[in-house]
Amino acid sequence: MGKAQVIAKPDVGGPVIKSVGLVRNMGFWQIWAVGVGSVVGDGVFLYMADGIQYGGPSAMIGFFAAGVIQMLLMVAMGEISVGMPSAGAMSVWVETYLGKFFGLLSGLTFSVGWVVLGGSISVALGRFTSYWFPAMDLEFGTVFWAAVFFTVFVIMNIAGTAIAGKGQLILVAILVAIMIVFGVVGVLKGLDMENFTPFMPNGFGGMSAVIPIATYAYLGAACLCTSGSECRKPTDLGRALVWSSITFIAVYTLALFVVLGTINWQDASMDVSPFTAAADVIFGPVGAHILNVAAWLAAATCLIMGTIYTPSRIFYAMALEGYLPKLFAKLNPKTKTPVAGIVIIWIVGIIGILVAFYYGATDFYVTLCNQAVIAWTISWGLAVIAGMKYRQKMGADRIRREVGWKQPFYPVIPILALAGCVYVLYLSFYDIWQFLGFVIWVAVYLVYYACIRNKIKKGLIKSDVQF
Repeated sequence: MGKAQVIAKPDVGGPVIKSVGLVRNMGFWQIWAVGVGSVVGDGVFLYMADGIQYGGPSAMIGFFAAGVIQMLLMVAMGEISVGMPSAGAMSVWVETYLGKFFGLLSGLTFSVGWVVLGGSISVALGRFTSYWFPAMDLEFGTVFWAAVFFTVFVIMNIAGTAIAGKGQLILVAILVAIMIVFGVVGVLKGLDMENFTPFMPNGFGGMSAVIPIATYAYLGAACLCTSGSECRKPTDLGRALVWSSITFIAVYTLALFVVLGTINWQDASMDVSPFTAAADVIFGPVGAHILNVAAWLAAATCLIMGTIYTPSRIFYAMALEGYLPKLFAKLNPKTKTPVAGIVIIWIVGIIGILVAFYYGATDFYVTLCNQAVIAWTISWGLAVIAGMKYRQKMGADRIRREVGWKQPFYPVIPILALAGCVYVLYLSFYDIWQFLGFVIWVAVYLVYYACIRNKIKKGLIKSDVQF
């Protein structure tokens, strides 16, 4: 159990010092594992096939650019994540500096985004599983296995599944090791450099289209910034922000380079992970199965920790205060888990999986992934603005003295991070359906917020609650 630490937390009237009892039991490597492990696995292993189809070999540039944008976001939120540690993370930061409207928007876009992705990540998991059942119709097998494993993981969460930091570290270490071996052996065995010509077959527009796709793969890594209340030393988080970014950018860019040098980019599709297809060429069938296992594990941990575990706890906290129906606040008397919330998440996911069956698993998957990029980019962008206001309130000297870690190259990094967010959003609205989806969920949020304001005015709920 860690000791209480003095945390600098500014309020509306100016910076004040607040003593907070914190459990600071995460060292550098565990924090590093959170950053690397939170990279959305199905985005790297499956969605990038769509990016390769757009960008060809230049998909590497788009993939690298998206990783840099993600690193800028993480570093830009470093100070506020250590100085204002909270389980509510961006919702608390944004509400403090931009008001409740944007605070709730930031928090809900993040948590609801995970719920919506339950359908798409399950579809990816079903596609990975279908690789081992070639006799089964691909579309049917995808949705069948998606429903089966999503249900299994829901039952595990209801039973009280605990996700330990050390367990996460082990899984991430195995995954990173597999990807490094894949990349190094692929380079040593030799690549077909003819596969890289023409490098940009669809021009700059094709390469640019890869960026929001790669952003989906990387965007979950910013979850690392929510661990500020659990790191032993602020400098551990600061170093982990940088080194986890360098790790996932280097490892996955190398792996993508090997993929593009092993298979013809025109053969890449979301029927089979391009990494699995490349591993089949490099290592044979055994290697392909190992890479498919890695892809399966990456998607599975996203479902367990992201789609089911995290939002169910956030919704539970919100329901206790009246911000969501009380149904979400019901706990199982034996397992002490928010069963009702988990079941609702399961229902939403199953509906998504069924829609995928009729709409087409691939098209459905791409649409939901892109909507998640839009929602999460808005959430993180608002958090970066809150971080800039936090720095202005506190000042560099006080940040260094009381927070313990000062953001380098301020204000260049947050400005570049915001510019990256704007550019990703611009690229994400690539057709009318993406814009329509955005309008629908924003309209739903406006109705929800109007109801919340009405409850606050009537004194039914508190206005100063932070989740």
